[in-house]
Amino acid sequence: MKLPLYQVDAFTDRLFGGNYAAVVPLSCWLPDTVLQAIAAENNVSETAFLVEQQPGHFAIRWFSPLAEIDFCGHATLASAHVVFSRDPARQQLTFSAAAVGELQLRRGEGGLIQMSAPRLPPVAVTQVPPELLAGLSLAPDEVLVSDQAWFAVYADERAVRSVQAAPQQLARLAPRDVVVTAPGGEVDFVSRYFWPANGGLEDMVTGSIHAGLAPLWAERLGRRTLHAYQASARGGHLYCEVNDERVLISGHTVLYLEGVIHLPDGLQGAQNAG
Repeated sequence: MKLPLYQVDAFTDRLFGGNYAAVVPLSCWLPDTVLQAIAAENNVSETAFLVEQQPGHFAIRWFSPLAEIDFCGHATLASAHVVFSRDPARQQLTFSAAAVGELQLRRGEGGLIQMSAPRLPPVAVTQVPPELLAGLSLAPDEVLVSDQAWFAVYADERAVRSVQAAPQQLARLAPRDVVVTAPGGEVDFVSRYFWPANGGLEDMVTGSIHAGLAPLWAERLGRRTLHAYQASARGGHLYCEVNDERVLISGHTVLYLEGVIHLPDGLQGAQNAG
């Protein structure tokens, strides 16, 4: 049994930048244990699995090496890169996922791919978890929260770049991850994303959290169109537009690898999308 495998760098216009994701198109769903085993074997932050339900409309699921996750932006962009590359005439497509509904993807200007995501702004908290304060070397000026993560807000970019994370403390915040963010110097805002509870210490570029970061900074900076930078070791640029109900998140993508997965026969049992 052979499956196509792609690895794509997302939110970058150069190879070895941004965040890499594996993409595996399927004809039907394999058992969850097999999907998780493939993701663990790939050992990238996320592997996206696609099943085309009708022309241009795909069910999508995302797995880290440890578990299935609700939403992954950079692996969605990587998946769109694969679909668009296999069908050069296609200009837009739809992904469907249980936790976030439909995601519209389209080709943008200058090689960008644009993803329409739900607007998921964080809310203020009255009590900050002690594990969050113990898990960050610098105390944040403000803390907010969404279903996905705790938001630690700092006054300037220097704090975001210098903060160090204690993974054992932050892992206790499961199922939520932690994003640190501040206004940027050359961009509108910067961030870093820590997720020891769900995948690894620091993610390289996290498209999904910008469904919360972009509305937060759009309100505070007084503009709907924003240029964001995730200040990880590889770094990544995201171009965001905030509407009343959606956040448009755009980025470049670069293909790194195309190959074949070899699985034993007998694993073809179809399942419904999770």
